Amino acid sequence: MKKPMEKHLTLREKILETIRDAIMTGALKPGEKVAEPDLAERFGISRTPIREAFRQLESEGYLTVIPRKGAVVTFFSPRDVEEFYAIKSILEGYAARRACEKLTDKEIEKLRTINERLRHLANEGDVRHFFRIHNDFHELFLRAADNEKLSELVTNLVRKFQRLRYASLSLPGRMHISVKEHERIIEAFQFRNADMAETLVRKNAEYGGRVLMQETDGAPPLKPAEQAAALQLDI
Repeated sequence: MKKPMEKHLTLREKILETIRDAIMTGALKPGEKVAEPDLAERFGISRTPIREAFRQLESEGYLTVIPRKGAVVTFFSPRDVEEFYAIKSILEGYAARRACEKLTDKEIEKLRTINERLRHLANEGDVRHFFRIHNDFHELFLRAADNEKLSELVTNLVRKFQRLRYASLSLPGRMHISVKEHERIIEAFQFRNADMAETLVRKNAEYGGRVLMQETDGAPPLKPAEQAAALQLDI
């Protein structure tokens, strides 16, 4: 059952959320065309804002705009998933190592505050807001790493594959597991354990990708020990 559309959303945001939700729930399948006329009629607007929304969704990895054909739902192969999480784990792991030396006590406390908010959202089952606040957690230590090129690389990468990250967090129990992962990452930051911080952040990304591939039948079945590690980060 779909959640009611939030009243405070702008028309543009409503269009974006309508399409995102349709893709994430499977109402729109990979390769399926997203019809501009239907959306224009539904929202009572011209096609211009629809096309603007399509461009944003393309940048987030939800749609692919094909000349003379229109927008279709992007298909991600198992290799796309594997390569994204492999690169993400390396870059964010390095960021965590650098941040471990630079994070202030105040920033570490802010990470705790963010994670408590995430715990509340996980208990409510609110994936949409969890995803947004979850981004704040990672962006905080990424900024603390104080490397503009690194920040630019990670930001561009995760924006393009936003749909995969949302899908991973939407898996049963994954939000609560993410909160537990963050607790261990914060502890590593607090004790200035750069090796542990990097390892935890890298495993976080690697296992997130493996679980997502398993859920979508894009990878061989995980062994029981691997499933436990993917859920609990037993490293």
